[in-house]
Amino acid sequence: MTLFPTGHATHPQWRMAAALVLAQLRAQMALPMYAAAPTLGLLYITDHYANDSRELLDYLASELPEVTDWSGTVGVGVSANNAEYFDEPALSVMLLDVPADQYRVFSGVAPLPRHPASGFVAQTALVHADGHTPELAELLHEMAGRTETGYLFGGLSASRAASVQFAVAGNGNMAGQGAASGVFDGGLSGVAFGPRVPLLSRVTQGCQPVGALRTITAANDNVVLELDHEPALDVLLDTLQVTLDGGDPQPALRRVRATLAGLVDAGTQPMGRQRTGHFGTDTRVRHIVGLDGSRRGVALAEPVQPGMHLAFCQRNVAAARADLMRICAEIREELSPEELEHAPLAEGGARTADAAGTVAPAPGTNGLADTPPLAGRTIRGAIYVSCSGRGGPHFGGPSAELHIVRHALGDVPLVGFFAGGEIAHHHLYGYTGVLTVFTDA
Repeated sequence: MTLFPTGHATHPQWRMAAALVLAQLRAQMALPMYAAAPTLGLLYITDHYANDSRELLDYLASELPEVTDWSGTVGVGVSANNAEYFDEPALSVMLLDVPADQYRVFSGVAPLPRHPASGFVAQTALVHADGHTPELAELLHEMAGRTETGYLFGGLSASRAASVQFAVAGNGNMAGQGAASGVFDGGLSGVAFGPRVPLLSRVTQGCQPVGALRTITAANDNVVLELDHEPALDVLLDTLQVTLDGGDPQPALRRVRATLAGLVDAGTQPMGRQRTGHFGTDTRVRHIVGLDGSRRGVALAEPVQPGMHLAFCQRNVAAARADLMRICAEIREELSPEELEHAPLAEGGARTADAAGTVAPAPGTNGLADTPPLAGRTIRGAIYVSCSGRGGPHFGGPSAELHIVRHALGDVPLVGFFAGGEIAHHHLYGYTGVLTVFTDA
């Protein structure tokens, strides 16, 4: 099996950046270790190019006629192997070589059917979404129900201009896109993958608990009123060891503004803290959006219900680095890292990362539950969706987050973007990273 060609570039003019990307793609497609005729393209652009997105997609599609299907979106940054382009004009492209009958591009005008007449059965799906879409959480849950595993991965568009998504299909299932020409805004789009597209996916959290995990015992809409039968505001202030009574309240309010809430659904056994001391994938981090002094409540950016679990938390660089290394190690273990070797540098600086052996998935890991152990498999390509609040500035230096991934996985093809929210399983996360790797069969 061959590697997925990738290209990435920055330039004030989108056409110049696209030409640089095309040169990289064509050079790799001419090498024997890379796919020569991939048909599915992933395109991620920074918001500097958002207003030119239609012309950019048309240009790439015309220059790469063998690529019949496209998907992607816009972020405040885009990523490639060992590099990120944050808050600058850039694009990152990957061309996936997977069987045509094993993927389907979908969008709001051509949604993924539950029981398609073609016989295609979706196992997983890469999803791009607009964060302003009404009832987005319910839509993601419904989308997960259209896959056999219930596992989604992806993220929300992040843009200070147009929040565009790309969705083009060459097999006719984009009927109805009309004047959209493959560029959309609002709703969901992406690519569903069939059972013969093996992949692994992991979620890394970026926050660390600062207090005990408690149970919500009283709530009203998005306001937590009681935690373990104590006023929620009192629990928050006690956890932070601050007070709003007397004197200047600003120091206490600054501490509150730097604090978030990790939520776990009712009936779910919290798993992350017992194993690692950090949040697991059952925890969704949400902002504290207000304090209710009269009811001694804490308002969150998500509706809450009695029976849910909550732990106050804060962003933590060391915890984020450690957890990112953890998920990379889990992927390496499934790819037998003790025999992982880098091939010599090929023309253009490309390498392959090979793996051999079989390692069963560790209990409690957060990838696809039904994925069998991988034996002697190679990473063909990877997608990394990270929160726009992470990236180099949060990890301590330019591209530091991507350096960690490359150090763990090797010089593998990688594409991704910095999102306004991250999608994994059927949940919407914040301050996380979602790393997905495609392997050979």
